[in-house]
Amino acid sequence: MTTSTFTVTGMTCGHCASSVREEVGGIPGVTAVNVDLPTGLLTVTADSPVDSEAVTRAVAEAGYSVTTP
Repeated sequence: MTTSTFTVTGMTCGHCASSVREEVGGIPGVTAVNVDLPTGLLTVTADSPVDSEAVTRAVAEAGYSVTTP
């Protein structure tokens, strides 16, 4: 198991966080997704190192931007 952390910008409510969780959770190999709305931190747990580009695309699909801290 590996864990990666990203910062998501543009989220303002619980629905925003839910959308990000749903999109990132669909990435193959991802086993858990945690979104901390107040800080914008996105924590992704996966079977193997997660592809940062895949996370960036998934977050963009949800309508937000991602940066690595």
